[in-house]
Amino acid sequence: MKVELEARQQQGGQSQSQSQSQSQSQSLSQTQSGSSVSGSQSQTASGTSASFLSIPQSAPAGLLTITQPPQQSTSYFKIAQNQFITFGWNFSYILATPTHLTVSAVCENGNTYPVGPTNGIIPGTATSVVWDPYTYQTSHPNLPLAQAKYTLEIWADGGPDAVREPGVLTPNSALQFALYTPQAYTPITSGWSCAGCSSAVSQHIAHPTFIALIATLMVMFVSGSALLRRI
Repeated sequence: MKVELEARQQQGGQSQSQSQSQSQSQSLSQTQSGSSVSGSQSQTASGTSASFLSIPQSAPAGLLTITQPPQQSTSYFKIAQNQFITFGWNFSYILATPTHLTVSAVCENGNTYPVGPTNGIIPGTATSVVWDPYTYQTSHPNLPLAQAKYTLEIWADGGPDAVREPGVLTPNSALQFALYTPQAYTPITSGWSCAGCSSAVSQHIAHPTFIALIATLMVMFVSGSALLRRI
């Protein structure tokens, strides 16, 4: 009788454990099926498990919005030592986080330059990058930065020509800025002269209106002198 009682207790414990395991499996299945963005795992031929992200087709495409510098007008940055440029942005509707972002400055002359200290490749969750154009200029004499306008391009894993997809980051090329190189200071004592100022004075002197004005003043002066003498 004692042996039979112990056997029944063991069978009861196993049945209870199986019941709890089934209950937990059902609860997990219900939780996964109830989410809008679900993940699943499948067994591959090599025996490893692979994860897949399911995004609803009704989800909006992922967006990136530039926050720094302002886009209301073109920002001008000088290529000089210790003159850093910070580009900032935020994300919207991102459901599939990119593994990395590529940031490039595309010049109006057709050249493309990497932006940032890591050759233009930054983590996919980054929301800003700091660029030192002076260091890039000195390190790449064969492809110098031009004094011109640029377009900032940012894209994710799909490349610069990726199409809009639900929950996936769409490439951004909305920001335009300009770079210029400041001229070195030259003191007047070293022989500096304003060529533009001299040419401007010469142009005014040779202008017909200026000549007519001088002639009119001379006539008025002579006429006034004659009247004073009569008085």
